[in-house]
Amino acid sequence: MRTRLRALRAPAALVLGAVLALRLLAAVGCELNDPDRDVRRLFPGATGFKTEYVSVARRGGEPLLRRIEAKLGDSFRGLYETVDVSYTMYRIYKGTDLIGYIHGVNQKGRYGGIQVFLALDLKGVIKAFYFQKLTNQAAGLLRDPAFGRQFIGLTLADFEAYNPAAGTIKPGSRLAAIKNPAPDAEDDFKAALRGTKKNLILCDVFLLGRADSL
Repeated sequence: MRTRLRALRAPAALVLGAVLALRLLAAVGCELNDPDRDVRRLFPGATGFKTEYVSVARRGGEPLLRRIEAKLGDSFRGLYETVDVSYTMYRIYKGTDLIGYIHGVNQKGRYGGIQVFLALDLKGVIKAFYFQKLTNQAAGLLRDPAFGRQFIGLTLADFEAYNPAAGTIKPGSRLAAIKNPAPDAEDDFKAALRGTKKNLILCDVFLLGRADSL
């Protein structure tokens, strides 16, 4: 018997007001193209989800942004990395139990923006990685599930091995074991690593309550 997913939300008027206010002020981050389908695919057995709209501006402003940049090892830049960008985050439920999270980020790629989505368990461990948007001649190779599976089990601690400003990975690290299936698309491969690290940092701040550890 199929169980239809339910979006568990606050009163509509409150949510609508908050979303409209955020969108008037800022670019809006990634949202799932089809939340019911995507949640069911990433979390089999899920029965519902809650959607949250958050921003660095509301949580801690410029001081928090500077701490996020320091953790990332690179500066935020462009329309989708300003202090007031609204990030869309999903809390996933099975019955009344919280079972995980989904979040996506916009990241600059060679031919435009790419969207890097992660599904995380309650400890911030990657359960799934995929591109919702990617424009590249080698997109088929990077979208291959075999590439995404290399990220499963990794955490933010593993991504300390990646320096996005320099584009370097610490030799011998778990991250160094990830193989780029498209050598001609090295810049988008590194963009994916940067986007994943940024995504994990934002999840630490907004979902896992670890902002003080930055």
